[in-house]
Amino acid sequence: MPSPFPPSDHCDGRRFFNPNGGNPLGFGALLRWQFNRRQGAWPAWVENQAKPRLPSLVGPREWVVTFVNHATFLIQLPGLNLLTDPIWSDRCSPVSWAGPKRVHAPGLPFEALPPIHGVLLTHNHYDHLDLPTLRRLHAAHRPLILTSLGNRGFLEQEGVPGAVELDWWQEHLLRPEVLVTFTPAQHFAARGLTDRMETLWGGFALTTPAGKLYFAGDSGYFEGFRVIGERLGPFDLSFIPIGAYEPRWFMKPVHCDPAEAVRIHRDVRSRRSLAMHFGCFPLADDSYEQPMRDFLAARNAAGLDDAEFALPAVGETRVYPLG
Repeated sequence: MPSPFPPSDHCDGRRFFNPNGGNPLGFGALLRWQFNRRQGAWPAWVENQAKPRLPSLVGPREWVVTFVNHATFLIQLPGLNLLTDPIWSDRCSPVSWAGPKRVHAPGLPFEALPPIHGVLLTHNHYDHLDLPTLRRLHAAHRPLILTSLGNRGFLEQEGVPGAVELDWWQEHLLRPEVLVTFTPAQHFAARGLTDRMETLWGGFALTTPAGKLYFAGDSGYFEGFRVIGERLGPFDLSFIPIGAYEPRWFMKPVHCDPAEAVRIHRDVRSRRSLAMHFGCFPLADDSYEQPMRDFLAARNAAGLDDAEFALPAVGETRVYPLG
């Protein structure tokens, strides 16, 4: 039987792996964590304070970015509206009645979305590949979904056809002047107990007339960030995860902590960055407040400020004049 994927430094033809050896711990470690969890406090519900302010027109040298929740941003540039890892569901879980539940409403109601032309889908974990949301997007907007190797067939079986799969460093011309490159990350993929590492994971870099953007997806810290910065940077704006990092003995291979997020900002040579992947779903043992508190401490220790690496409010819209 032929291999479903081309063998490479991160794929044996059937399963993927992190070539530096930074792979997730096994099932035994997962059980050890689950039976000894000491999760920090999370509120039952938080009301959003910011209000989105979507533009009627985007300037030729602008990004307009609205933080929806978790790793979901609405990114607008002239003639193109994109969503990253969109999730509007109440839970990130295989079932609707159990699993991590959101503690705040999406910062932008689904019905308030402008026409969505493209979706950047980094990997198949439930908090990033949310099938109910993707089905709604397909029905309402028919966006082109760019995703990692192995996800096209799954999406098609689930009623979301037409995705474009990309391998690390593979490019796709989204528009005549918008080039998308799928970038490496140190993470893993699975939606159940038997499909571990059967699809790829990564991030996205965009080169556009309005500047360069980098969306890191999920990742532990690894030297590949410097390679991304050298090959594709410097970036005008990056989106970097800061949450779901405790306990470190278990999470370190797959989720960076806030101090490592600051290193990533510098490694990829980003002029400005936005924090993400925090304060929505209780996924790990860090508390609701801890990623934000630890991020501000790490940012201050590095001599950065809000203009360089910001902590966005849910629902906040920011306009970035680039170039």
